[in-house]
Amino acid sequence: MLSHIAHAESQTLSSKGYLEDFWPYFRELKHAFWKLETYQNFREPEDASWRALDDGDWAEAVRLIDERRAEIQQPLSDAQGFTMRRLRIVDKPYTSYVQWELYYIRLRALAGEDIRVLESDSLPALGIAYRLPELVILDSVVMYEVLYTDDGTLSGARKIVDSALIDACRHEVEKLFEAGRELLPYMNSERSVLPPPLQHTSGLIV
Repeated sequence: MLSHIAHAESQTLSSKGYLEDFWPYFRELKHAFWKLETYQNFREPEDASWRALDDGDWAEAVRLIDERRAEIQQPLSDAQGFTMRRLRIVDKPYTSYVQWELYYIRLRALAGEDIRVLESDSLPALGIAYRLPELVILDSVVMYEVLYTDDGTLSGARKIVDSALIDACRHEVEKLFEAGRELLPYMNSERSVLPPPLQHTSGLIV
């Protein structure tokens, strides 16, 4: 059913409209929040660490992430009564953005978010022969296909409320999730996915 999303009935929202629409649903969430991430490059100019990355200053990008640990982990404290799960599709060789993002979201994993990584070259064996959408799924209530410009800037989302389609898509995401690897063990075994300042250090990524 993931392949049917592009043709599903939906409401198109601007980037501001998407965020305004999302938070009331998030606050009423009962069971599970799912995020499927598939693009390999994004622009996040509002984030100081991302700006350092964009300038090529890896040491500063890493420092700023570590400095914001409590802020980055706050959504997990707010997630009372439901689980948060994220599947990150990655290409090899890793883009700088993926290296940056995985280092960033490992703080979420340390705080309890269930995050797994799935390498894109394994998708054909799992029956995926098309480009997967970027998705946010909140229970069976609402699903957003998140939209970006060609340079990776958030441009909005398509809001889908067909509960049968949402359930079918979530089931497919769950199967892909089961095929993925837990984020922290993945980062510790695949050292090249780490930011360059950390690739030759030892010990756990904590």
